Amino acid sequence: MSVELKFPVITIGREYGAGGRTIAAALSEKLGIPYYDKDFVIKTAKESGYSEDEINKEGEQMNHINEFIDNLLNNSAAYTSSFDQIYKAQKNVIMDLAKSPCIIVGRCADYILREAGINAFNIFLFADLDKKVERAKELPENEGINDIKKAVQKRDELRNTYYKHYTGEDMRYYKQYDICLDTGVIGIDKCVDILVSALTNN
Repeated sequence: MSVELKFPVITIGREYGAGGRTIAAALSEKLGIPYYDKDFVIKTAKESGYSEDEINKEGEQMNHINEFIDNLLNNSAAYTSSFDQIYKAQKNVIMDLAKSPCIIVGRCADYILREAGINAFNIFLFADLDKKVERAKELPENEGINDIKKAVQKRDELRNTYYKHYTGEDMRYYKQYDICLDTGVIGIDKCVDILVSALTNN
């Protein structure tokens, strides 16, 4: 059965452990369009010249010290911020991906497309801290981490600092999204059903 999309480009902002990657993958399968999360890193590496490890490290993870130094040194014409260079490359990748139907996870995609005047359906996923910790424990990247709760809180803080640095907005400010869903209360499967209903004319 073919699916008629109301919005060909979809962005997903998410708290860490709220199931963003899982929901993106499920929507991709149900809507028949690609999603970009981990693959995004590969494309950004080609665009920027930075390694995939560097992009994974700095792509959405700016703390307040990084931000202060970045703002301070950016006043120098001789200084080139790796965060800024990676953000610029990510912006180019997002603009290129948005030429075709797709789902883009994170990377300030909602803001970048809105500023460019490109119509997209912007989703934000969040959950109670305990629910996020439960999910985070199942992720291979967290194997061996003793204090998962602290790690989840840190990842959320880094993502929000990064988002605020480049957009001037709090990542969790609901008015910049078309829909915000509590994945802990609603559940992953039900969230997918709600989003499919909102995104299609079927």
